[in-house]
Parts: sequence; structure tokens; C-alpha cells
Amino acid sequence: MPQPYLPSAFGVFLAPYHRPDRDPALQLRRDLELVTELDRLGYEEVWAGEHHSAGYEIIASPELFLAAAAERTGRIRLGTGVNSLPYHQPLVLADRICQLDQQSRGRAMLGVGPGQLASDAFMMGVDPMDSRTMMADSLEVIVRLLRGETVTAATDWFTLDEARLQLGPYRGREMEVAVASAVSPTGAVLAGRHGAGVLSLAAADPAGFATLDTNWAAHERACAEAGRTADRGSWRLVTPVHLAETREEALKQSEFGVLDLVAYIEALGGVRLPGCATAAGAVRRWTEEGLPAFGRAVIGTAEDAVERIGQLARKTGGFGTFLILQLDLAEPAAALHSLELFAERVVPRLTGTTDARRASLDWAARNGERFTGALRRSTEQAIARKGEVC
Repeated sequence: MPQPYLPSAFGVFLAPYHRPDRDPALQLRRDLELVTELDRLGYEEVWAGEHHSAGYEIIASPELFLAAAAERTGRIRLGTGVNSLPYHQPLVLADRICQLDQQSRGRAMLGVGPGQLASDAFMMGVDPMDSRTMMADSLEVIVRLLRGETVTAATDWFTLDEARLQLGPYRGREMEVAVASAVSPTGAVLAGRHGAGVLSLAAADPAGFATLDTNWAAHERACAEAGRTADRGSWRLVTPVHLAETREEALKQSEFGVLDLVAYIEALGGVRLPGCATAAGAVRRWTEEGLPAFGRAVIGTAEDAVERIGQLARKTGGFGTFLILQLDLAEPAAALHSLELFAERVVPRLTGTTDARRASLDWAARNGERFTGALRRSTEQAIARKGEVC
């Protein structure tokens, strides 16, 4: 049986999740500083979310946030994670993402979904039962606009009359689009229908993990029906990760912010989570059973992260990009160190970038006696010749 290939690109998914009793301007500033650090550490991507209620996820316009991030960085790609399509006139959204692509010189990516928070949909008069249909309506015309087509279309919630983009993607390049996918195959099928990538947001959730392979199969069928070949390289999986030098240290550091996340989950769900009365208990539940919306976190060492990503690769058959779900879990210094550990110890293991160095060291060690013997004989000969050069 062929071995699944491991991801070759890595990034961060930043909703973000911030305590509502802290200064939002400072929180957003720290998020921008984080993107600068990710660029320095060599991460390939960062994705920023769109939310409008509930107090924790405070980026309302990912394009605005990413435009500011673009001015602070030079190479990292910038994705909307995700734009909630039922909340936008599709021409206006396509226009905005193309402006971001121009300003960032081709680093923008468009992530799309139906909208996560029911409270957002309620405020805008969007029936959550209609959100997936509205997403499909919007995505169909957005991909056509991004390809330079003139679009006339009418639905029960938007109308386009000879709509076209005055600014397309940077230098005529194809804009990368990714569709959010959780447990149902809806997102994966839409992605296949329109030539988009799959963004698996629930890969850490036991139910989401269980459907990764079947959702990909649905994506492959949708691609085939559209005359396309599914590309595993455009598949992204999201998982919460916090690393430290030891597992015990990582678990202890995670107690700093875990109860804030538990409070958010309980407020949205209206129920108390068993086993989460203490920070230590909540961390234990998160790593063993998982938490609603966040799944099972990787809290431990670089080896633990390598093992979990290997499990994901075996379950899926291989995927292109692994995204860390960034949370206010540990204190800022420890959170940054976690990202440094991932970049320095996990990424090289998965990509094989240190294999040649280890092989060279092994070769030198195996032949050490031969090499040092030759060097010793050369030195003795030079001494015997009293400095004379042949």
C-alpha cells in the first residue's frame, strides 16, 4: 500500500479568540505582530476569520486585517479564513479580495464558508437553514468573476447585471480559493465543482476526523464530474497545537487560558462542560476527549505534533498544508516559543529538510577512523619533510 504524503506547507489559522474583557486595539495589534513573527519563522500562510458577534472573535473584516499584515510582511500568504458568503454581495467581496491581492502583490487567498456563528446570521436576517444554498449561489458567480468573466445572474438575495471586475487578481494570476469543510461533505463537493481547495476546519474534532476520508472521496467525485483532477496539495487541515520542551510544561502552560475558552464554549452552547471545573481538568479533557468546536488539541512536544500530523496523513491519504489553530492558550512568550518549536523541530521532520545533514553526519561517523587516520599520516609526513613542499 503506498504511503500517504505528508504536508509540505504550514501556517496559522487565526480566528482569533480573545477574551472580551481586554483592550481590543491591543489584541489586534498583537495579532498583527504575530503575523510578522510567522513571516520571520518561515510559515507559508496565515488565515484570518470573519465574525460579527459573541465578543471573542473580533476580526470583522479579514481583508482589512490582512491588508495591514501585508505591509508588515514580505512573503507569507494571506487568506480570508473565511469570508461568510451569505453576508456579502458577491461582486463587492470579489472586488475587495482582488484589491488585497494587488496591494499584497499576489499573496491573497480567498477562503469561503456559510458563516459559523448563528448570532451573526440572526442579526443580518439570514436563516441558517438557507446559508449553504446562499454560499453555493455566491461562490458560483465569484469564481467566474475572478476568472475575468462578465456575469449576469439573479437569485432571491442578490442580482448581478453584466457584472465584471475592474481589478482582477495580481498580474492576471489565478486567485486561489478554498472552501470550508467540517463534518458534512457540502464544502468539499462545492470545492470540487468549482476547482477550489478544501479547508478542513474540524480535522481535530472526532466527528470531523472520522469523515476526512469520505469527504475527500466526495470531493474527488465532484472534481471528476466537473472534468477536473482533485489536488491533494490544495487540501488544508486545521488543528489546535501548543508545544513546549516537555509535555508536562506544555500542559501546565495551557492552563493559563483554557478556562476562558471553556467559558466561551459554554456561553454559546448554553451548557456546562463536564470535567472543566479546573484548568488542569479542562486541559486534560481537551487532549483526551476534545472540546466542542475545537476538537482534540495537540498539547505536548514536537514529537507529539509529528505523531498527530502523521495520523492525519494516514487517515486522509495525504494533504498539502497543516494549519495551527492559534488560541490565547498560553502566555504570549510561551505561545511564540511554541510556534518557534514547531518551525524549528516539526517542519524539518515532516519535510525532510534535515535528512541530508543527518546522513552526512552518519557517513562521517562511520568513516571517522579512516578519515582521522589519513589526516594523522598526512601530518606525520609533513613533519618528516620538515616543511618541504613536493
